[in-house]
Amino acid sequence: MATKVKLRQKKISKGRKSLYLDFHPPIPHPKPFLNKKTGKMVTTTRREFLGLYLFEKPKTPIDKQHNTETLRIAESIRQKRENFLNKPEIYSQYEKEQLKLKELGEQCFIEYFRKLANKRKASNHDNWVSALNYLETFTNGSLKFADLNERFLEDFKEYLLTTKSNRSSKTTLSQNSAVAYFNKVKAALKQAYKDGILQTDLNAKVKPIKAAETRREYLTLDELNKLAKTDCNNPLLKRAALFSALTGLRYSDIQKMTWGELEYINGQGYFLNFKQKKTKGVEVLPISEQAYSFTEGTKNPKDMPQDKPVFEGLKYSAYHNKHLFQWIGAAGITKDITFHCFRHTYATLQLLSGTDIYTVSKMLGHKNLKTTQVYAKVVDEAKRKASQRIILDL
Repeated sequence: MATKVKLRQKKISKGRKSLYLDFHPPIPHPKPFLNKKTGKMVTTTRREFLGLYLFEKPKTPIDKQHNTETLRIAESIRQKRENFLNKPEIYSQYEKEQLKLKELGEQCFIEYFRKLANKRKASNHDNWVSALNYLETFTNGSLKFADLNERFLEDFKEYLLTTKSNRSSKTTLSQNSAVAYFNKVKAALKQAYKDGILQTDLNAKVKPIKAAETRREYLTLDELNKLAKTDCNNPLLKRAALFSALTGLRYSDIQKMTWGELEYINGQGYFLNFKQKKTKGVEVLPISEQAYSFTEGTKNPKDMPQDKPVFEGLKYSAYHNKHLFQWIGAAGITKDITFHCFRHTYATLQLLSGTDIYTVSKMLGHKNLKTTQVYAKVVDEAKRKASQRIILDL
């Protein structure tokens, strides 16, 4: 049975009429979805809105010309759709490819971005959702792939660098947050190019936002020793923090670490075999006996329950952070220290003790040496200050 395609109009806001195609019988839906009311999949459709509009009551010659040209374009689309549905053989391969590209361009980038965000987990998922919120605000929640171009991305970049933070209307979004959110958009563009939705690698054409240098707060060896000798209201948190300072591990990797990832080799010591939660990189990390002592495990970790978390029950939230602040304060330390600062402490103290930057980079699991060079700047500053401490009384 032949499919009839008719051009129809629907009244919308601001004195306009939207043009759409009416298919009889219905055609397969390009994006089948679940109807939440009926609980059934919607697999067919009778409508295809063209994104073309007419003035309901054209008042000027320009309005009338707009209506005439728009109707001509819509009729051309209608004819092509009907030909494609009933006589696909009359289309050349090039025309079929052009139709496919047009359909891909009509897809919503916002929805595509949301699907990618939903595949992420934990803090990475939160960052993607935050990026999505700014993207939705900037685009009013609608953005076709066909409308993506370098100009749009540069405008969005400028928006991120000047907009107010969603957390506080009084402050501008920090530059490093803008860096992170724009990088999520670039990642989505890269994936869309791989998926064949984008025909141009826009990600490669648009430069990322340059990150602002941030201060990497760390503890000196003297301060770390004070902490080790100071009681904490949360002993588990204390052990995990000191373990981080002696291994450079992130909180997320410490929290998920199981006894099965630890290994003891006679004559060589302890090793941690694990996959980094953030980078997904597989690492083999040698750790000191003192670091291992904070796990409170038996000498051979293989004697412990292999699937059980090493720091079972470890939590780090605003509530648990109070214990950390109290512990830091009780040790007489006035620096603004978070759990992640123990990783900074490990990197800085290693460099200060003479460990080469390449080794430190590998121990931290960095993929790029440039990431580790931030700590080298901290060390250079520490050395500069140290050089000023010996003053002769002349």
